[in-house]
Amino acid sequence: MSSPSTSDVLDGIDLTGRTVVITGASTGLGLQTARALQGAGATIVAAVRDIDKTRESIDCETVALELGDLRSARAAAETIAGRHDRIDVLINNAGVMAPPLSRTAQGYEMQLGTNHLGHFVLTTALADRFVDGTRIVNLSSRGHQLSGIRWHDPNYDDESAYDKWQAYGQSKTANVLFTVEAQRRWGPRGVHSFAVHPGVVYTDLARHMTRDDFSEGGTLANLEVTDVAHGAATTVWAATSPDLDGLGGRYLEDCRIADPQVDGIEGGYAAWAVDPEQAARLWDWSQRQAALILGG
Repeated sequence: MSSPSTSDVLDGIDLTGRTVVITGASTGLGLQTARALQGAGATIVAAVRDIDKTRESIDCETVALELGDLRSARAAAETIAGRHDRIDVLINNAGVMAPPLSRTAQGYEMQLGTNHLGHFVLTTALADRFVDGTRIVNLSSRGHQLSGIRWHDPNYDDESAYDKWQAYGQSKTANVLFTVEAQRRWGPRGVHSFAVHPGVVYTDLARHMTRDDFSEGGTLANLEVTDVAHGAATTVWAATSPDLDGLGGRYLEDCRIADPQVDGIEGGYAAWAVDPEQAARLWDWSQRQAALILGG
């Protein structure tokens, strides 16, 4: 393959003394990312649903995290903050993709609640552990092009309107908007945020896919598939590359800063995903949801 792998990205990079928190590090891209960064000297903190499964795959610190439960997200952040004075990299990697309509512990649509809101609570609760030079990496997807935020009904309270791919697109747009607003708020103190499209990789994330999704005309038809070592490369690049020093609020793909989406050309970011007004609105909405469930 012509695209770089995680080992290519980390060539010559020493992460000794750096603490990296990563969600969903038990399988797939998350596990590959954790192993690669650990191999470069980083201390890995894996925030995961299945601690036993993670420990079978990688020898690192683990913290229980169920992103579909905002109380679990806050508890995980408190545990991590209690163990570490600083976090050098936070990689919000875990997620769900295109399940049948389902809901989180607090009743949010599963994809928005897990992919965005759980990570929002985890990240903001860790904010006082971020230092000058900390990077936040939010795994988005080219799938964000499928939908902006459905402000009139983000949780599909009208269940007849549910479309699994539209809901996935909304959640991935939320990941980019979160990146944009986090950069506006925290960038001035040296905490920089990036959103990443990792490429198309068949992992456990695809467990809800059907034959129709991959057939002619399906959402996943004709996609170019890569392996985890290449798929995780952009995440690792976002977390470590000196090329990104001092930058933030960017959408990345193929180990580069992406361009705006252009009709007829694959890739790039949709305008709605980087709109600063939408980003601020989503942050405010997310804060209200967190306060409603968690208080404060």
